[in-house]
Amino acid sequence: MDASIRPAAVAGAFYPADPLGLKGLVDTLMSAIAAPELLSRPLKACVVPHAGLIYSGPVAAKAYRLLQSTASHQLWRRVVLLGPNHRMPLHGMAVSDEAFWSSPLGRMPIDRAYTEQLCTKFQLTIRPDVHRFEHSLEVQLPFLQTIMPELALVPVLVGGVESEDVAALIEYCWQDESNLVLISSDLSHYHPWSEAQRLDAVTSKMINTLDAHLGSEQACGYHALNGLLLAARRQGLEIHCLSRLTSGDTAGSKEQVVGYGAYVCY
Repeated sequence: MDASIRPAAVAGAFYPADPLGLKGLVDTLMSAIAAPELLSRPLKACVVPHAGLIYSGPVAAKAYRLLQSTASHQLWRRVVLLGPNHRMPLHGMAVSDEAFWSSPLGRMPIDRAYTEQLCTKFQLTIRPDVHRFEHSLEVQLPFLQTIMPELALVPVLVGGVESEDVAALIEYCWQDESNLVLISSDLSHYHPWSEAQRLDAVTSKMINTLDAHLGSEQACGYHALNGLLLAARRQGLEIHCLSRLTSGDTAGSKEQVVGYGAYVCY
């Protein structure tokens, strides 16, 4: 494998490894969502979940359907994708150094020049080892490659870091209107369905009211999410919930569920 290409790490586990099967699944998820109404203001960011597509895909598709409808109006050129690290410890924020990331649907180019620009302005480390087996960002590729295949990617893993640091990065990215920001995060983990409903309702209210004090029990991507909420509050933006379900609502047992939410920031 070319060292400048990050190969898919969770194909065959979180989503089908077969290109036709993967395309069929994404197309099915997207076609199940009715065309949304356009927003009254420019779309600045979305929050999307990152579990196996049969579990979180129906929720993620709500956000990606909105992005698909909005793309022709906003002319994005790159997507800055922020999410948590599950596989390896990470303090701060980390980018990768490959030229492309791949999925069964093909390669997605990394905007290396913009990544380097961010590294000169913020404390970002270059850690391809932390990215190599991480799923939180990779599972977004099949959706992005389906609806906006022309976009370049800027993947950023967000570990232990102050909300202010993440907010500053997001606000800097928003200065360029060709940037779309995506935050990858699930909600509560491994509670009975009824308890997850209660916990996720509290979390969702905090997200909708831009309360940047989420904790690890509420969302695995809470560091990135808190940064988005702080940035949105400072910029006078709104965040609305597009969909909220659990794995018990989509494809799993209700004994222990994972919560998923899709949100739009505009």
